[in-house]
Amino acid sequence: MTVRFQAAVLRAYEDPFTVEEVTLRTEPAPGEILVEIAGTGMCRTDLTVRRSAGRSPLPAVLGHEGAGVVVRTGGGPGTTIGVGDHVVLSFDSCGHCRNCLGAAPAYCDSFASLNLFGGREEEPPRLTDATGKALAPRWFGQSSFAAYALVPARNAVRVDPALPLELLGPLGCGFLTGAGAVLNTFGAGPGDPLAVLGAGAVGLAAVMAATAAGVPTVAVDRHPERLALAERFGAVPLHADTAGLPERIRRLTDGGARYALDTTASAPLINDALRALRPTGSLGLVARLHSALPLEPGTLDRGRSLRHICEGDAVPGLLIPRLTALWQAGRFPFDQLIRTYPLADVNEAERDCDAGRVVKPVLLPETGSR
Repeated sequence: MTVRFQAAVLRAYEDPFTVEEVTLRTEPAPGEILVEIAGTGMCRTDLTVRRSAGRSPLPAVLGHEGAGVVVRTGGGPGTTIGVGDHVVLSFDSCGHCRNCLGAAPAYCDSFASLNLFGGREEEPPRLTDATGKALAPRWFGQSSFAAYALVPARNAVRVDPALPLELLGPLGCGFLTGAGAVLNTFGAGPGDPLAVLGAGAVGLAAVMAATAAGVPTVAVDRHPERLALAERFGAVPLHADTAGLPERIRRLTDGGARYALDTTASAPLINDALRALRPTGSLGLVARLHSALPLEPGTLDRGRSLRHICEGDAVPGLLIPRLTALWQAGRFPFDQLIRTYPLADVNEAERDCDAGRVVKPVLLPETGSR
């Protein structure tokens, strides 16, 4: 099988993406599927490759929030996804380590090698550019900044064909992470006030999930337009520069938040969040820290705890259908956070994302393989 199609290629850490014709030269192996991408979200995790100091191989096709239609399958034992199925693509995992078998695939022993560093090594290369040069494939098991993606069937979650497929990709990572932190990690309910630090895609997904679960929520951000969105989705908005921020959060949450979610990786905000917790409260971090985290004296007193949350502690095959059902019921309006761009406008989408002009860019590839 040879398929030629358009993909956004990152050739150097400081360069813009180039939209090029690439070639896929392999049939799906057992346990793999070929997906025609309808839409793929742009996540800040994609853009952190620019700061990876050579750890991610280039040139590469990025993208890890894809959704599309299965056009070919390699079959294999246990593969239930077939041609014509509509699927959302999520992160890769091995399926057989202790954590995968324990329904914690986000903590797979092979998570880094399968997701963060270009995927499995293979020879000959599957994905090449017009000159025949190999491109690093399978970023998060998919490399979906492209018209097609060859992925492990394990990554894919079948969804209702009546859903707006081109908008569903972010449910595989960004929205999954925020909603999963509330619904899975915290298991928060009406008696568990929540503080969300950072009202971007992950934070606003957490706000929407909290509102759906009846959780009283305070959302903290520096951008008035993001705070307005948080308020629309059911949170009490609070500017990050508010004097005495922890005390304000404690007043708004009747003595302190039971849970807090930080999406900012800001040390001052993390310390403020800890101080805003009630005794035995928990703070979850989802953003990657790029420097040491200094904790102020007293922030972890009285049983307060701090942990990192990966991919919302989700089993994608369970959480994604739950989120689409909430959307159909009007209780998880993630589509209101999305702006779509043609794949050819990938660099404009990145600029808008960096500048905060859009919460969640979604790239729409043009198909037409040959």
